[in-house]
Amino acid sequence: MRAARFHEHGGPEVLHVEETERPEVGSHRVLVEVEAAGVNPVDTYFRDGSYDVFELPFTPGGDFAGTVVETGDHVHDVVPGDRVFGTGLGGSYQGAYAELVSAPARLVVSLPDGVDVVEAGGAGVAAATAWRALVEHARLGPTEQCLIHGGSGGVGHAAVQVAAAAGAHVIATAAPEYHGDVAALGADVVLDYARDDLAEGVVEASDGGVDVVLDHRLDDYLQFDADVAATGCRVVGIGENDNAAVGFTNDGVARSKDVNYQFMSLFNTPDLRVPLRAVARLMADGDLSIEVARTYDLDEAAEAQRAVMEDSFLGKLVIAP
Repeated sequence: MRAARFHEHGGPEVLHVEETERPEVGSHRVLVEVEAAGVNPVDTYFRDGSYDVFELPFTPGGDFAGTVVETGDHVHDVVPGDRVFGTGLGGSYQGAYAELVSAPARLVVSLPDGVDVVEAGGAGVAAATAWRALVEHARLGPTEQCLIHGGSGGVGHAAVQVAAAAGAHVIATAAPEYHGDVAALGADVVLDYARDDLAEGVVEASDGGVDVVLDHRLDDYLQFDADVAATGCRVVGIGENDNAAVGFTNDGVARSKDVNYQFMSLFNTPDLRVPLRAVARLMADGDLSIEVARTYDLDEAAEAQRAVMEDSFLGKLVIAP
């Protein structure tokens, strides 16, 4: 089979398509014919050496969707011929930038009829993170005021839809060219993230302060989140550009409002099938769609990894082997 692999760490240029052996299935694994593999920033961290991989050469790609070819003896939830999607590959497991992938069954769930397989291929990390952050950690409820930073991004655009499905009043930030798209996804108010009076805009749009914040850039917005919070606000932090720069300029604001901060990683989820099944239900019910900005051939995997780190786009990038 064909797979995009790297034999040494480096830039996108180290990623090449090669002929490789068919993956072993194993007793607790599922062999999937990959129809779509989402491209995430985390995929590039394995390639550039920021994150460890268990062996070289290595195939990146944490998200995938396709059709089951074979299952191990101890796999009973899916059978050959089923459409499935999943997430969580990378590091300890060879990834999905390939024609076939062998995935642990605990990372794979069935894909409902009618859900587009290419959208599902890009859903994993983004949509499961959004669901776990807002539903499991923040306990977002109907009529609450919810701020989504970066509403046009992979996690952000999924989070806007999850929050809207929960019945919240959704305030999102985005570049002006994406305001119409983010509003169409369910945001009640979309604000330019670069405006000088953004905090005032959020407070005004939320009628005094927000109840829940999803923050993907804690180094930029940790203090900001406290400034725009209502009393008892729940802030869920999922990432930052520079972890050494995460801090308050005035933590008294957060204390005065009893702001709760939850920092999370999707991969601490006890059972990834729980958020994946929730995402599958939302997609099947029409409450969540993954905006696929571009699709790439397997031979274009290096370009896809460059683009996910450098280009501006709405939603997700997907490789279709």
